[in-house]
Amino acid sequence: MSVPAGMFVCHGCGTLVDAASCLPFRCPSAGVGDADHLLVPLADDPNCLVTGGDNPYLRYRSFLSPYRLARRVGLSDAAWGDIVGELDEALVATDGKGFLVTPMAEHPALAAGASFPGRLWVKNETGNVAGSHKARHLMGVMLYLRVLELAKLQVGEGLRERRLAIASCGNAALAATVIARAADWPIDVFIPPDASQSVVRRLGELGARVTVCERRQGEDGDPCFLRFREAVGAGAIPFGVQGSENGLAVEGGRTLALEMAEFFAVSNTPIDRVYVQVGGGALASGLAQGFALAVKCGWLRRMPQIVAVQTTACAPLARAWERMAGIDVAQACARRSQFMWAWENVQASLAGGILDDETYDWLEIVQGMRNSGGFPVIVDEAMLAKAHDLGNRLAGIRVSATGTAGFAGMLATPPEGGHAAVIFSGVER
Repeated sequence: MSVPAGMFVCHGCGTLVDAASCLPFRCPSAGVGDADHLLVPLADDPNCLVTGGDNPYLRYRSFLSPYRLARRVGLSDAAWGDIVGELDEALVATDGKGFLVTPMAEHPALAAGASFPGRLWVKNETGNVAGSHKARHLMGVMLYLRVLELAKLQVGEGLRERRLAIASCGNAALAATVIARAADWPIDVFIPPDASQSVVRRLGELGARVTVCERRQGEDGDPCFLRFREAVGAGAIPFGVQGSENGLAVEGGRTLALEMAEFFAVSNTPIDRVYVQVGGGALASGLAQGFALAVKCGWLRRMPQIVAVQTTACAPLARAWERMAGIDVAQACARRSQFMWAWENVQASLAGGILDDETYDWLEIVQGMRNSGGFPVIVDEAMLAKAHDLGNRLAGIRVSATGTAGFAGMLATPPEGGHAAVIFSGVER
C-alpha cells in the first residue's frame, strides 16, 4: 500500500504525522518517556527525478516533502515553480542572492597542505543565501508554510498571526531572518551574549526582534535554545535548524548532499570520505540522509564515510558514540538520556558556531556513521586554527573557523588516499 505524500514518522516512538493535517515540527509524543523523538519523511521514492535548472528547490523538488504534499493537495507543478520563484526573487531583493547549486571544486594545494596524497574536494557554501548552508534547512520549512497558505489547508489557518522563532549564535539566525524578511513574516531571534556584532546589526536591519540570552544559574542546556522552546510553547513557529524541533529542517538540508552526490555521479568520481563539522547536527544529519537517498537512487554505489567533527570545547556526539559501543541504534533511541545530554562545561572556541550544548540530531548521524563506516573526531584549538589558515590561504575561500572545522578533522585523521570532501560554510564576517 502506497504512503500518502507528506507523511512523517518519529524514529523514536513511531508516531505518524500527516503534514496535510498536522504541522510536522516536533513529534506530538515528544516528552513522553525517554525516547529520542525526531520526525523524518516516511516515503523516500528512489525513482525521484532531477529536473533542469540550478535552483535546488526546483531541481530536486520531487525529493522534497513540501513539493509532494503540494501535488497531493491539488497544486500544480507550475504553482510550485511560482512559490519557489517568488521567494527567490524576494531573497535577491533582501540579501542580493537567491538559491543556486553551490560550487564543488578540487583543491590540490589544500590537499598538499594537509599532506593528503589523494584528491580533495571542497563544497563551498559561503556564497549561499546569508553566507552559509543554514538557509537550505529553513527554505524547506518556509516552502511548506507557503504550500499550506496557497492550498488553504485547515492546518495552515492562523499561521500568519504567529511569529517565527529561532535559537542561534549567528549563521542560522541570519539565514532565518533573511528568509523571514523575504516572506514578510515576523521573527524572534534568540542569541548568546557573544554573538558577532556585525550579525546583530544585520538582524536589526532586517527587522528581527532579538533577545540576548544569558546563562541562568542551575539551568542545564543552551539558554538560547531554552528561551526558543519557551517562545514556541507560547505559540511561535519553530523556524530553527534543530531537527528535533522541526522535521522539515533536516530534509531541506538534504539538498546539499544531493548536489554533492549528483556532482560525483556525473563526474564519475568515487567519493570515499566526507568530513563534516557538527554542532546541533542538522548539517551532518541532512548529509547522512541525503547520501543514503542518493545510494537508493543509484547515483552512488555506496555512501561515503561520514566523519563527524567536534571540538574539545564541546563534544556531546563523540561522547554518545563511545557510550553506544556494542549497542544497537534502536536500543539507544529508546534510552536517549543515557547517551545524549547537555555538555556540562562548554568552553570558548574558534569554532563558536558548533558549540551546541547538545547534538540534537545525534542519532541520525550515528546511524549514518555506522552505515558508512564513519566515525567522530575531536579536534583541539591548534588544529582549528591551522584549518582556518589553510582554508583561507590555500583554497582562497573567505570562510570562518566554524566553517573549516570539518577540514580540521581531516588534518587530525587524514585518509591514506582516495577521494575526500569537506564543506566550507559560513563566510568570514
